Amino acid sequence: MDAGEPQVREISALELKAMRDRAEPFDLIDVRSPAEREIGVIPGSRILDQQTYEELLQADPDAPIVFTCHFGERSRAAAEHFRQRGFTHLYNVSDGIDGWSRTVDAGVPRY
Repeated sequence: MDAGEPQVREISALELKAMRDRAEPFDLIDVRSPAEREIGVIPGSRILDQQTYEELLQADPDAPIVFTCHFGERSRAAAEHFRQRGFTHLYNVSDGIDGWSRTVDAGVPRY
């Protein structure tokens, strides 16, 4: 991979909270299924459905996007998908909503 090529940055749930606390602008995209989202969500996240996908593809490719899922694997794949389409400021919550539940907000159920 070229050293100058944009990378997906891995962050923890605690780092996501810090980004929010600093009021950094970003879009938070949850790639889990609707059934998983019924169990619990990170407030402010949007599901990656067809509508959201189309909206993101039309958005500024330099705008920051943070992807999350249960444990960080599906969200990493989604972030890579957008990186391959020219997006440059992508983040993956490596510990997912499970990490959010454990380290940020115990009120979000674990499963």
